[in-house]
Amino acid sequence: MDAVKDTPLDQGPKGHAQDGQGPNSYSDDALRDAMELLFFAYRDFTAEPDNILSDYNFGRAHHRVIHFVGRNPGITVSQLLGILRITKQSLSRVLRQLVSDGFVAQDAGLNDRRQRLLRLTDKGRALEIQVSEDQRQRIQRAFTAAGPAGVDGFRQVLNSMMIEAGE
Repeated sequence: MDAVKDTPLDQGPKGHAQDGQGPNSYSDDALRDAMELLFFAYRDFTAEPDNILSDYNFGRAHHRVIHFVGRNPGITVSQLLGILRITKQSLSRVLRQLVSDGFVAQDAGLNDRRQRLLRLTDKGRALEIQVSEDQRQRIQRAFTAAGPAGVDGFRQVLNSMMIEAGE
């Protein structure tokens, strides 16, 4: 049995051939290899933000809220719940902390005053920039190395992996 690897980078390509079961069928090794690459990439992609967030006693849920509120100023709590697919209770805990610490502001809706519209404060924008800088640089390096066709393939694979609403 093979020892667990810290990284797949020192391993040569394996299992990338199709298994002969059809034009779009890949061997179990190829699929497991892809899964490993995703695990390793995610580990490294989240390492630096995790370190920064720990200084604030924040976790990945806080990072996701900061990211999506930053990308969608004025997003409602309901819309954010739909994006994150977490419980209202989980979001409430994270959001309460981000609001009380001054990273996120809540404004009443224009038509429905009960609606809470979320936006990052200046402090929140500064944190979003700080926690995402390493990730942006990693993606930039990877996109540059892969070239336009690789970037298109990457987007196609990730889009195909996402669960459609209602599934």
